[in-house]
Amino acid sequence: MTNKLLTFELQISINKMTEIFDFLFGQYKEYSTTDTTLEIIAVIFGFLSVWFSKQNKIWVFPTGMISTSIFVYLLLKWELLGDMMINGYYFIMSVYGWYIWTRKVDETHVTPISETTKKEKNISIFIFLATLLFVFIVYKTFNKWTSWVAYADTITTAIFFVGMWLMAKRKIENWLFWIAGNIISVPLYFYKGFTFTSFQYLGFTFIAIFGYLAWKKNLNKSPSTL
Repeated sequence: MTNKLLTFELQISINKMTEIFDFLFGQYKEYSTTDTTLEIIAVIFGFLSVWFSKQNKIWVFPTGMISTSIFVYLLLKWELLGDMMINGYYFIMSVYGWYIWTRKVDETHVTPISETTKKEKNISIFIFLATLLFVFIVYKTFNKWTSWVAYADTITTAIFFVGMWLMAKRKIENWLFWIAGNIISVPLYFYKGFTFTSFQYLGFTFIAIFGYLAWKKNLNKSPSTL
């Protein structure tokens, strides 16, 4: 009797675990193995990029470029236009940031961590508003303005556009935009069915918090490169 009871309880536990697994990853049954593998690779390089950014290392950009190039392909295939544009923009800004971070401001120092100036704050506002308008037009043009996801995509795209520009300029405020955008993206990507990517943004949120604290501590110090 005891063995039957234990077997029954074990089966219930297994069923519950199966339900949880299906809830989190069931959508991947509809995806090809190649696409799932590519998403995992992109997530891994995404984590590496954010970690290198926290450490103030130039490797943030090459690892980020690998991640974003994969996501551009996947998101285009999945018809997520706003997310695709974010990653395409990331790739371009990574090239720009790579140049800025390695550019010498004098004979021995490269571009340091700094706070945004009044001019850069105005530019950030412009980028945010311009991105909102641009993404809205794109969604309307392709008849994708059909649910709350489109609204959330538009907001996160604008937030991330500003955050990436500030990171490329090595401005400490970039982390505040990453934190806000990441928090919104966790439930957003989970709702879209991209569990691995949702977990990625959850991890990004914590790394961004520690990144802000680390950059704050090292503000006004000479940045390290490779």
